[in-house]
Amino acid sequence: MWQYALSMNSNDNELTPEARFFLASDKPLHRQYEALRAHFVEGLPSHEAAKRFGYDPNGFRVLCHRFRHEAWTDDRFFKDVQHGPRHDQGPDPLRDLVVRLRKRNLSIYDIERDLSAQGQHLSANSISIILREEGFARLPRRRDDERPTRPHPEQAPVADARALDLSPRRFSTAFGGLFLFLPVLASMDLAAIARAGDLPGTEMVPAEHALRTFLALKLLGKERQSHVMEMVFDPGIALFAGLNAVPKRSFLSSYGARVDPRNNLPLMSAWTDAVRTAGLGAGSSFDLDFHTVPANSHEEPMDKHYVSQRSRSQKGVLTFLARDAEQNVICYGNAGVPKPERADEVLRFVDFWRQRTGADPQELVFDSQLTTHAVMAQLQARGIAFITLRRRTRKLVGAALSAPASQWRRLNLPALTRQFRTPRVLESLVMLPDYPDPIRQLVITELGHEEPTILLTNQLQTPLVTMITRYAQRMLIENGIADAINFFHLDALSSMIGLKVDFDLQVTLMATSLYRIMAQRIDREYRRATAKTLFRKLFDTTAEVTVRSTGIDVALARRAHNPLLANAALINTPVSVPWLHGLPVTVHLP
Repeated sequence: MWQYALSMNSNDNELTPEARFFLASDKPLHRQYEALRAHFVEGLPSHEAAKRFGYDPNGFRVLCHRFRHEAWTDDRFFKDVQHGPRHDQGPDPLRDLVVRLRKRNLSIYDIERDLSAQGQHLSANSISIILREEGFARLPRRRDDERPTRPHPEQAPVADARALDLSPRRFSTAFGGLFLFLPVLASMDLAAIARAGDLPGTEMVPAEHALRTFLALKLLGKERQSHVMEMVFDPGIALFAGLNAVPKRSFLSSYGARVDPRNNLPLMSAWTDAVRTAGLGAGSSFDLDFHTVPANSHEEPMDKHYVSQRSRSQKGVLTFLARDAEQNVICYGNAGVPKPERADEVLRFVDFWRQRTGADPQELVFDSQLTTHAVMAQLQARGIAFITLRRRTRKLVGAALSAPASQWRRLNLPALTRQFRTPRVLESLVMLPDYPDPIRQLVITELGHEEPTILLTNQLQTPLVTMITRYAQRMLIENGIADAINFFHLDALSSMIGLKVDFDLQVTLMATSLYRIMAQRIDREYRRATAKTLFRKLFDTTAEVTVRSTGIDVALARRAHNPLLANAALINTPVSVPWLHGLPVTVHLP
């Protein structure tokens, strides 16, 4: 039978209207029926049936699969199912209710809430379709008194230092640990520091109050300034900053864009002098490294830099960091370093440190890609000792490994916790391009790495054990950078503006210094602890604050590590706070 239809289909002009109705129907379900019948009843192969009735061969196979598995359970397989919204011909009570509610000047979402309250569930999209079909236009913008009465978000007061409330009262705060930093901050002149950095301010939120607010958010490990809205009702942060309320998201998010990047260096200089006065000493040996703050943008005109966490190069803000190896604190940072100027950044740090202390750093430890041989020659001319990692090449590694065994030395490193304590070292003097003098090269194997470690240094007389141990400590700067990322959220950009990265980096360095000062005062075991550990164990606590005319009492909640605070003399000592009108603040335990 199908052969006869196929012969007729070969000459379409000879087809009768009745035959054309069956073989070339424009009704999809009819064509589907005839195609499946030709395949299953007449035995036509699937690809030929698909070609005859205008189907894709793969699509027709799917149709056959559906027919085999669904035709017996679904009696609607060959029925024309109506798609889209269907409305009964009779009156619809729900539609009438929607119309009546709209005549009361209610919006779509107001109608949805009222229907839900009456047990009728209708989506906002369905309500919109009904109103459009009934001829209703969109509502004009309504005044607040025209809107239905329902709970609204509570509005926090506007931040204003002039409205600071020091009247007798009592309140609870979730951030009682902030008040433990008041003795350190009270010993500094934050107003002078803000003036040195020419930070913007207003009569309502002066520059020093804004700076204290940013410091509070950093000390609490808040990820973004734009997420501050969940804290605006906490009176503890506001009292810590000397304000009546915490500034809102719009103020904090745009503040960094108002800071001139040329003022970041004076701001860092003033802060460095202040923390030295507060008790944070200055070391002589420093670890240097670069860190790329990723920028997830394809439109910003930014350079691509290597991002170690992602093992690739991408657009970002290149930041230079210097860590004081003796004090275990990041003491210098510069964001937005252009790629052509990255090699000279170490010299800018040396000049900064000489200006602050009157002498150059005694020792610098850095990676191989931080600077060039020419800059290393300038460090040598200034009498600055350095240790750096040399880039491994196949020729360099092959020459070292082919050296006679008699030239290698076996060392015993003193660290008892080190797993690889007996490395082999090949020492020699080599010449480098753009470096005038012979330089000491150490090739180290059996140190826990597959490839040998190659160090370069201008310290010709320093013992080998001291050199290797000191370079191994350089990895602590990676821990400092990780702390700045994980707790202080250095990488959490609120926008792609590099200007905000500059100011955020400076506030991060300030918060890092404050945590180091507190760690030194608390206990010897905590001097190397990260800021995240210190916050979790000591400063993440609630408190009851009592404001009196004679002073402010802060009663911390009970915690297991409170005895460490008592031993460090951080409690029960009144501290006069200038920005709280000179009132003494006393932190005590319950």
